Amino acid sequence: MNWFIISGVLLDIQRFFHISDSQAGLLHTVFIVFLLLSAPVFGYLGDRHSRKAVLSFGILLWSVTGISSSFIIHQYSWLFFLSRGVMGIGTASYSTIAPTLLSDLFVQEQRTRVLGIFYIFIPVGSGLGYILGSGLTEQTGDWRWALRVMPCLGAVAVILLIMLVPDPPRGAAEKQEEVATRAPHSSWCRDVRDLWRNWSFVWSTLGVTCMSFVTGALGFWTPKFLLEVRVVHRLQLPCLQEPCNSEDSLIFGLLTIGTGLVGVILGAEVSRRFKKINPRAEPLICATNLLATAPCLYLALVLAPASLLATYVFLALGELLLSCNWAVVTDILLSVVVPRCRGTAGALQLTVLHILGDAASPSLIGYMSSVLRARRPDSYLQRFLSLQQSFLCCAFVIALGGGCFLITALHLERDQAQAQAPGTGVLASEDMEHQGLLAGTGAFTENS
Repeated sequence: MNWFIISGVLLDIQRFFHISDSQAGLLHTVFIVFLLLSAPVFGYLGDRHSRKAVLSFGILLWSVTGISSSFIIHQYSWLFFLSRGVMGIGTASYSTIAPTLLSDLFVQEQRTRVLGIFYIFIPVGSGLGYILGSGLTEQTGDWRWALRVMPCLGAVAVILLIMLVPDPPRGAAEKQEEVATRAPHSSWCRDVRDLWRNWSFVWSTLGVTCMSFVTGALGFWTPKFLLEVRVVHRLQLPCLQEPCNSEDSLIFGLLTIGTGLVGVILGAEVSRRFKKINPRAEPLICATNLLATAPCLYLALVLAPASLLATYVFLALGELLLSCNWAVVTDILLSVVVPRCRGTAGALQLTVLHILGDAASPSLIGYMSSVLRARRPDSYLQRFLSLQQSFLCCAFVIALGGGCFLITALHLERDQAQAQAPGTGVLASEDMEHQGLLAGTGAFTENS
């Protein structure tokens, strides 16, 4: 909700602060840049200190910043951009550490189910962000009220976190708590170096980066794109003053929630069943979903001038397929990385997917749209075509992500065996041979 509440009122924000498409895209970029810069810090803290304390700090930070940003006046647009960055810092703590906490509470099939439930709330939260932003704007006539509800929810979240959520030893669910306790931590630089030798981690990170590029662009620009489609079809008049029509934000929000609920549950369940038959099931499922998403996005865009209904149908199919991957990609990471390094691994993956993914895509789409518009007559049709043509790159990026997951499947079993070897860290193969651990890997897998 914090990420996408801005998208639900984007036109109002542009008019209030007098910013163009390319500048509006920077709102999301600033949020993500701050998030990715702070993610490694929280990954380090999450592997070595109280995870509940770090999570509570993050939630409080984004809540206080959110309500403060709603009182910024239009002359200080730079301060509003900065507030989005500070909210990114708070979000980084949660995105990095929460999955590692779940991984120490549940294992194997339970973990897949729980991660499925957890990641349902990415699309559900995104959809609620659109609905809350546009709904409150319509009811109050002021988009800033949308930013004043979140701190109340944040306060409830902190209370529930402190009272109800345990903080188990790292590796507890896999019966490795003794190893995690007795084995000294290696240096952060050593952990990072060894993670980049883990090919399943590297290629799955590149795959989820392509996902992030597309979801970031779609999440930020789709409500405005759908509004412009309606204008082209003469279903409504252009927005000339605040507040702008919020119908498409509401519809897209509901669509995101619905496809997210079905997609995450479906993806987790298919993964749980299929990996009993094929040990490489998880990356193969991700690859299949992304390769099928590419034509859906392409058709949603090119059919928009002809049929608004076709655009919604293919957008829904694309969102459904993307949602099927959220729990599965995290399960891949947790299965190929040892418990003591999972916070660092999650932070690194988060950093890469945001640098190359949704930190860049909203700004890139906005910049391309502005460049195309500058070369064309100033009309509503040309504005629509500029944004539509800028969006087309997403179909090619998501197909590239499918290829990355196919490569992940080639390395998955070997990297899982190394991660599950008793007493290991994320070690290079020569280190394992030196310590006599490769022979023990087969016995451990067989006993499991």
